[in-house]
Amino acid sequence: MANHLRFDIYDLELTSISSNDELRKALMSTTNRSIVVFEDIDCSKESVNRESAESKNFMVSKAESKFTLSGLLNVVDGLWSSCGDERIIVFTTNHKERLEPALLRPGRMDVRIHMSYCTPRGFKTLASNYLGI
Repeated sequence: MANHLRFDIYDLELTSISSNDELRKALMSTTNRSIVVFEDIDCSKESVNRESAESKNFMVSKAESKFTLSGLLNVVDGLWSSCGDERIIVFTTNHKERLEPALLRPGRMDVRIHMSYCTPRGFKTLASNYLGI
């Protein structure tokens, strides 16, 4: 996608994000015409499970800002829908059923693509496109 669109690509590791503010700053530092990839979002349990995020957040004083599902949803809804720049967010997962339904609703995830194992025909296409063989 990035090559075809001539966009920059950013891989954002949610396990390295410790607060909602840090997530917002990381996303704001990306350029226009960019793709932000959240790889294996199902493995970032606190970010995709409302129950654990809320119980974890409840134990923290208001002075401390923790990374929460609510923070992720607010950034995805607020920042990206209002900034008017060309940005695409890609979430990958091996277990869609583990994700919080609020994250999957239309407007947050507009397109879902199931990517299965590479077929021999698909491999030939990749080899042709990227290796010239």
